[in-house]
Amino acid sequence: MSQGPGKAKRGIPSKAENFNEWYPFMVEAAELVDKRYPIKGMDVWRPYGWKTMKLIDALTHAEMERTEHEEVNFPLLIPENLLEKENALVARLKRAREEGVDPDDLRDEDEEGGFKKEVYWVKHAGDNELDIPMFLRPTSETAMYTMFPLWIRSHKDLPLKVYQMVNTFRYETKQTRSFIRVREIHFFEAHTAHADEDGATRQIEQDLEIVNNVMHDLCLPIIKAKRPVWDTFPGAWYTIGIDAVMPNGRTLQVASCHHYRDQWAKAFDLSYENLDAKQQFCHQTTYGMSERLLGAVVGMHGDENGLIMPPAVAPFQVVICPMIRKNSDVDTVSVAQEMAVTLRKHGLRVKVDTRDIHAGQKYYDWEIKGVPLRLDVGPRDIAQGTAFAARRTGGKEPIQMDDLPNSCLQILDEIAQELRKRSSAHMDDVIQPLPPFNEIDGTWIMDGEIEDGKIYQIPFDGTDAHAEAIERATSLTFLGDSTEDFTDEIPCHMSGKMTRRRIILAKTY
Repeated sequence: MSQGPGKAKRGIPSKAENFNEWYPFMVEAAELVDKRYPIKGMDVWRPYGWKTMKLIDALTHAEMERTEHEEVNFPLLIPENLLEKENALVARLKRAREEGVDPDDLRDEDEEGGFKKEVYWVKHAGDNELDIPMFLRPTSETAMYTMFPLWIRSHKDLPLKVYQMVNTFRYETKQTRSFIRVREIHFFEAHTAHADEDGATRQIEQDLEIVNNVMHDLCLPIIKAKRPVWDTFPGAWYTIGIDAVMPNGRTLQVASCHHYRDQWAKAFDLSYENLDAKQQFCHQTTYGMSERLLGAVVGMHGDENGLIMPPAVAPFQVVICPMIRKNSDVDTVSVAQEMAVTLRKHGLRVKVDTRDIHAGQKYYDWEIKGVPLRLDVGPRDIAQGTAFAARRTGGKEPIQMDDLPNSCLQILDEIAQELRKRSSAHMDDVIQPLPPFNEIDGTWIMDGEIEDGKIYQIPFDGTDAHAEAIERATSLTFLGDSTEDFTDEIPCHMSGKMTRRRIILAKTY
């Protein structure tokens, strides 16, 4: 096992040398999850990890309230006939895309097109075999869109904007990895219905604004890219994927938005009476995120010594460590408790560590958990009216007790800014231009090497054949069209045509 300098005693793998060892070690060492549950890919959330996830959820709840979404909670079980309905729709849309025809011109066929191969089935209730088998939700389109026609009758019922935070289940066959690839997924999903395409498009724009706000609090830079046709969910008109960049240069899709137009509405007979008293199909969107957000926080912000929690989602933003000394005339524990009360009145999440153990052990415990700010308090500090503040991002300083809340709030804000600065610098470092391609005797040859741990961007206005040639030569995945084009027109990487389209390519999880 690779270890950084001075880490052998602690058993911490080196993040810089071997991220694939560091990551699974850290999620358990920091007590986020316990992976020993006897079902692969279904981890047990420990209190520290669950609190962090709930704080991430709270950011999303606040955005949903701000944008007037309403929370719902749908059943876990879905009957098989609804899955068949989804499979038929998705297969037809996929076939229409491949053949370049209008989906309405095709009939539904019995074809595998949705989640059928990934779901967990329930076929018995006690000793009785069910007449209609059921499955655990992999996502909730089929369940929700069965109910939407009962709720939407006229234009007065639109837009309908609902969301839920639930567990979803998918039989993941690849190697599982906590938060990143699991079989039971802590999942957020927003589903909306609108009067027309423009209304749904404005919703996608709002979803991307929500993404920006959440990622700002998580201190995560992201790549937003409209997926290429071949990587768009077949049930969607288009998909925008939101990817975080991990330390090893791989991208991790943490969220996605789908614009469905009226394709699902036609399949589920979701229509409304418009202002002209005529029936019209709704246009729909979905926006989803998962516990991968926490995986991105762990991977991006952690260092050789443990996690570094963004202050907005740290279960404890401040930990106070009183110096406990026998026969001391100063009750440092009492002073620490008073400090905690004061800080909590200002909305801070605080932990007082009163364990009678060596101070170094306390520091190690909170360092590995990534608490942003530690305050040490000893008899000398109390006599001077100060506490000694140690930032998890580095740096120590005394702060005045009589201005403790304001000082802590300022330091936490500076820690968040430092995390944004570091992660943005990492993003800037890993994204670079793709080496040039030359066509020789009908074969595209790349003039250069793909560097491990890098993400590539290209101006692109070429064909699917050009894209296939790039993927074959580089083993990179087309993330799609960045939502931020190049400022000026530049020649396409393959065709030479002038374009502002900015395509992102990467190795993905």
